[in-house]
Amino acid sequence: MPRALVVCPGPEFSVADVYHGWIKGLQLNGYDVMPYNLGDRLTWAHHAYLKAHDGEFHKAFPELDDVAGFGVSGISKAAYYWWPELVVFISGFFIDPELVQVMQARNCKVVCVFTESPYEDTRQLAIADTFDAVMVNDPVRLDAYTARTTALYSPHCYDPDIHHPGPSDHKSDVAFVGTGYPSRQAFMERVDWSGIDLALAGNWEHASEALQAHVIHDVKNCIDNTDTASIYRGTKASFSLNRAETNGDLLDTADGWAIGPREVELAACGTWFPRQSRGESDELFGGILPTYSSPEELGDLLRWGLAHPEETKSAAEAARAAIEDRTFDKNARELVRALGL
Repeated sequence: MPRALVVCPGPEFSVADVYHGWIKGLQLNGYDVMPYNLGDRLTWAHHAYLKAHDGEFHKAFPELDDVAGFGVSGISKAAYYWWPELVVFISGFFIDPELVQVMQARNCKVVCVFTESPYEDTRQLAIADTFDAVMVNDPVRLDAYTARTTALYSPHCYDPDIHHPGPSDHKSDVAFVGTGYPSRQAFMERVDWSGIDLALAGNWEHASEALQAHVIHDVKNCIDNTDTASIYRGTKASFSLNRAETNGDLLDTADGWAIGPREVELAACGTWFPRQSRGESDELFGGILPTYSSPEELGDLLRWGLAHPEETKSAAEAARAAIEDRTFDKNARELVRALGL
């Protein structure tokens, strides 16, 4: 059985979802997978204390550079003892190119799954040629990546074991799960929410009091994908609202082509939602799910949807069928084929 090492950079929930998805996707393609959560190792190192000769306890790694060095060194040790044919890094910003070269010298194929296109293409492109192949979640600049290394479009996916229709303890008219970026806050504050039971989840710590009043958990915390799916199943409607923020560099843009994970997961859970027009979204959901371009339009569409449950149920079923093959095992299969493994 071929072996794969899959490395997650830290606790960010959206990245962690991709991490777990790739583990499962590779397993379904016949790989024996070793998961390596760098975030857990860094947390342990940051809080580790050792008893010294003087009887006092001192931090095992007093400097942040020491913490980082300990965490990353464990990756090379895992690769040495596991000796995988394939190493998959999720994100990749934390990786020293020399570490990748060591793995490649041992005949490992080293791949990076980028998760921030098109918002941070500048940073991602700068390190793309470090890897034998990269997977990008928006193909708007795929040509720029293929000029540097083998590059594949890796569509956002859902996990059929998590994202599916069914009962839920959550109840709301409308729910939105995501980060409260300033652009989202500004847009949502202009929507007329009167008469609508709105539920917000995600990081809304810096949102206005008016929006924070709708957050259904501690505003300083995020929620995991299992709880997100439960919210999607329990709400009557949701909506997709793309962020406008980028890293600010020349190649970065918020004007992408691909749909984000929210639209895939909402559709997989059988939830009806208005959406913003975007290339891939229009290809998948055109004629199925309505689009909006202003806060007024969004409010009107949500009220229409709440008043017409039979129509929205039928549309949600069609949307679910449209993304049925958007799974991690398909993306993993495409990667394995491209690498000739």
